[in-house]
Amino acid sequence: RPSRSTNTLSTKRITRATMARNGIAKGANSGFVTEQKERAARPSRSKGKLGKRTALCREIAREVAGLSPYERRILDMIKTGGSAADKRIYKFAKRRLGSHKRAVAKREDIKAINSKMRAKQAGAN
Repeated sequence: RPSRSTNTLSTKRITRATMARNGIAKGANSGFVTEQKERAARPSRSKGKLGKRTALCREIAREVAGLSPYERRILDMIKTGGSAADKRIYKFAKRRLGSHKRAVAKREDIKAINSKMRAKQAGAN
C-alpha cells in the first residue's frame, strides 16, 4: 500500500462559472466564448431551511407543551439577572445541549420568549 503524504497541497481549481472564456486556445480561461446558462437551484441547496408548516407545528407544540424544566431554569436565570447572567446561562445551556452553537441559540430563544411574555403582561395591564 502506498504511503499517504500529509503535506499534500490542495490546488484551487478555477471553475468555468467564475471566469469568462476569452476565445484563445491556451491559458487559464481558454476556450470558445459562450454565454453562461442560468441553472435552476438544486434541491440540496434548500436543505435545513425552516418551512412554514414546520414552523407552525413547532409553534403549536411549544404552546401546548410549554417549556421543559431546564428551559424554565434558564428563564428563571434571565429573570433574576445578575452581573454575569449571560455567561451563566450559556454555560448551563452548553452543559445540557452539548455545543456552543446550540447553547447560544437556546439562550437567544429563551430571551425572546421572556420578552414576548413581558410584552404580553405590559399589554394586559
